[in-house]
Amino acid sequence: MSQQTTLSPEMLACIELCRRCQMVCLGMATGHCLEKGGRHVEPEHLRTMIVCAEICQAAANVMATNSTLHRQVCAVCADICDACISSCRDLDEMEECIFACERCKNSCEAMTSV
Repeated sequence: MSQQTTLSPEMLACIELCRRCQMVCLGMATGHCLEKGGRHVEPEHLRTMIVCAEICQAAANVMATNSTLHRQVCAVCADICDACISSCRDLDEMEECIFACERCKNSCEAMTSV
């Protein structure tokens, strides 16, 4: 049996923030935005939120493997979180999504050099 490397506390924290962001983006896209209607359901906005949820889940999964490839995935995740922040910023009642994306973005940016 090979010895498994333990994940750093920073990586574990980033995994949690990615998972939280995934849940918030997906939940708000399929809940709040669909119920709110109007600009909240514009195709590009919903696509951005769903893509953000997907990349956050992928980033968490890649980090969980302890592969150095997490750097590339985290860089893309940070960029997509930034796009989601921009998409949500002009809409009302999207603070929870913006906050989750900001935290995930900042943590993923830090993981690109670890």
